Amino acid sequence: MAPDATPQIDPYAVLRLPEYRLFVLARLCLTLALQIQAVVVGWQIYDLTKDPLALGLIGLTEAIPSIIVALYAGHVADNTSRKKIIVTCVLVLLVCSVALLLYTTDIGFFLQQYGTLPIYGVIFLSGIARGFISPAIFSFMPQIINNKALYANAVSWNTTIWQTASVAGPAIGGLLYGFLGITFSYAADATLTVLATIFFMSIGAKPLPPTTEPRLPIKESLLSGLKFVFGNQVILSAISLDLFAVLFGGAVALLPVFASDVLHIGPQGLGFLRAAPAVGSVLMGIYLTHHPVRTNAGKKMLICVAGFGVCMILFGLSASFWFSLILLAFSGAFDSISVIIRQTLMQTLTPEHMKGRVSSVNNIFVGSSNEIGAFESGTAAKFMGAATSVVFGGFMTLLVVGITSLKADKLRKLDL
Repeated sequence: MAPDATPQIDPYAVLRLPEYRLFVLARLCLTLALQIQAVVVGWQIYDLTKDPLALGLIGLTEAIPSIIVALYAGHVADNTSRKKIIVTCVLVLLVCSVALLLYTTDIGFFLQQYGTLPIYGVIFLSGIARGFISPAIFSFMPQIINNKALYANAVSWNTTIWQTASVAGPAIGGLLYGFLGITFSYAADATLTVLATIFFMSIGAKPLPPTTEPRLPIKESLLSGLKFVFGNQVILSAISLDLFAVLFGGAVALLPVFASDVLHIGPQGLGFLRAAPAVGSVLMGIYLTHHPVRTNAGKKMLICVAGFGVCMILFGLSASFWFSLILLAFSGAFDSISVIIRQTLMQTLTPEHMKGRVSSVNNIFVGSSNEIGAFESGTAAKFMGAATSVVFGGFMTLLVVGITSLKADKLRKLDL
């Protein structure tokens, strides 16, 4: 059948599934909570230290435990109730939110004498929880849908809802911090995490997918996800492209520096800067739910990652708040296309019984690249200056796109 004759899927089909609605509501609340927390923690750390490297350490502190547990987390997600894993991890994240809240009150005075160390300790614990929850959520979603024809639709809506929370979360976090204070901000974070727990618990438990694969020893099971990804050029090249683009091209970790020292817009403006990429991503995500990418998907992915790099270069050179805001919005739109294509590929090409392990590999390479990229950005900014480090990262992104385009011919020729 010709590409333009492919049957059209109702763009709202997956939203008619009650449990999928609960799933995206839970993700909405949890993402809002984590985004509020990220903005407040970033501003709090920078306010206490005035050191961009300290911002990079936030990402590293979260990424290290997430990477360490990733392969085991994928194994657990393929051998244990995925709902149970998700609920347990959200409860751990709730403990982290409450701990950050108490740190800002009189109850936490004994922690405050240790400076930022307790904050980094909480972020480390949350990194462990996020390492386990990512493969569980990735592999739980198709169980809720139970219809491969709806996978692309579900990925588009899931990404759009997630990005919607990423729009609102930073803005809400900056406004709450700026007008109502840090304690109220962390209270909002904890409340949203409670709601996420309730929504996840309201979804019925699902049995593990049937498989003819013999039960593997734990070592082989842990490595099977790596073998699958490295044996599939399309998935490997898509993951690698996103990995290096985010690793070098992201500027999110340095936004407190730009807000404070370059654009002089305070915590309220920081919230809008953090939200801008997600605004572009949401608008693009909504468009893609109605007009999914079908032809030349690989080429479009490469072009969009290159566009992301160009936006980062121009952002690093900008001294205008409004121009910076527009560039960040366009970077989010470009990134949204890349993410939706990659997630659709992984959901479609990965067997159901291996989705936890494959997702854990993706989490190592892409999920943690945001945090590792934050450390790279903070370190580069320490020695090169914030603007120079962002420009450098943008050019590195363009270099990665060029190499991937030459080496990964299957991705370049990919259609969905």
